[in-house]
Amino acid sequence: MRSVLRMLLPALALLLLAAHFFRGGLFPLAAISFGLVALVPVSRPWASSLLRATLTLGSIEWLRTAWVLSERRALAGEPYARMLLILGAVAAFTLFAAWLAGRPVRESRLARRSV
Repeated sequence: MRSVLRMLLPALALLLLAAHFFRGGLFPLAAISFGLVALVPVSRPWASSLLRATLTLGSIEWLRTAWVLSERRALAGEPYARMLLILGAVAAFTLFAAWLAGRPVRESRLARRSV
């Protein structure tokens, strides 16, 4: 179960980032984010470093987006606290996925006993 989550969460974070870029019309960045999902199961050091760097930058992008959108909403007199909470949670999720990406998966105790 842990190995599935270690692959699923970074993949989901990359797909969210791809959707964000696609909605913003940044199609090359969307394609790169989408394509990097293929590197999630790769256990090479360069792949995990690339995923971690990308997801860390993605977290920064979510925070930048929160800043820009909250500034626009504040100037327009619209509420923005809920949007900040949501985008902050997405940024934290992306940063957590960056931390998970490439971490070695330990054998479960059950698998070690059966040997």
